Amino acid sequence: MTPPTNVLLTCAGMRGDMVVAFQAALEREGTGGIVVAADASRYAPTLYLADRQALVPPVSAPGYVASLLALCEQHAIRAVLPLTDLDQSILTARRDDFAAVGATVVASDPETCDISVDKYAAHCFFERHGIGSPASWLPEELPDELPFPVLVKARRGFAARHIYRADDPDQLAFFLRYTTAESMVQAFCTGEEFSIDLISDLSGRCLEAVPRSMIESKGGETIKGESLDDAALRAVAVRVAEALGIKGPACVQCFRDGETHLVTDVNARFGGGFPVHVAAAGGYPDIVLALARGERPEPRLGSYRPGVIMLRYLTQVILEHGDSDSLQTAADSTGLRTPPAV
Repeated sequence: MTPPTNVLLTCAGMRGDMVVAFQAALEREGTGGIVVAADASRYAPTLYLADRQALVPPVSAPGYVASLLALCEQHAIRAVLPLTDLDQSILTARRDDFAAVGATVVASDPETCDISVDKYAAHCFFERHGIGSPASWLPEELPDELPFPVLVKARRGFAARHIYRADDPDQLAFFLRYTTAESMVQAFCTGEEFSIDLISDLSGRCLEAVPRSMIESKGGETIKGESLDDAALRAVAVRVAEALGIKGPACVQCFRDGETHLVTDVNARFGGGFPVHVAAAGGYPDIVLALARGERPEPRLGSYRPGVIMLRYLTQVILEHGDSDSLQTAADSTGLRTPPAV
């Protein structure tokens, strides 16, 4: 009998959409596979949606990787998928250790992750490789003439934090003093902003790229978006992914002004628009499972359905205290799975 491709989602947090998508992919696989969610907080909603769950030390703790390796052995995990920027490079630096217990880390190598999390390093990389990117400067290297407005952006920011628009030199000086984050200054982009969710195999070959409009964002995350049939955006994503050596998922953000595409961010993980490409038949969860099984899927660029719209909304997991201060889903939380207490 074919063994199931059990999945471990790390730093699982609030990504219930990921849990549901991989449960559905495992159901299609038909081998009885499970999704295990791991997080440092017992208040992470995914713990109560997954088939199994585990509280683990913080990413910065010495025992973090050891706790995940133990989970892989306990649950016969075959695919390890980090859901945030926090632990990708930590886990991919230990690929061999995970492979020794039968698990594949589906994420980019540390060098690629380091470039993608540092927006200025990414800008310099794009310039070296002839990929369009907005003009960017370090605060101590600003030219005498700046094309205002400009943005003061955290080099390693996330969720749209520490981003400030400066319309003149006085505002720029103020925000550079005000921000608490190590920052860069970037030219303000005009045109329309897009995100492209992509996935590459473990040799760095891009398999699929699904562009989407950003109808509305909140806190830097898309809450409304539509899948687009746009060959030019797909080409941007493939070029960026293969230049960077992306392995597994990534999300490319860019602006288009006429025929010009300027890449502003690359996140070496699934983006907030993940539900769009799942609903559009982008096949990403199934591709992750295939990579973990050691298969080599063929590229399928443009095989998804355009015109699929995501409208995100709030939902919740209701908990109550059980024995020994454990937490469990409340009896009236209809429609939720009820895993063992945490």
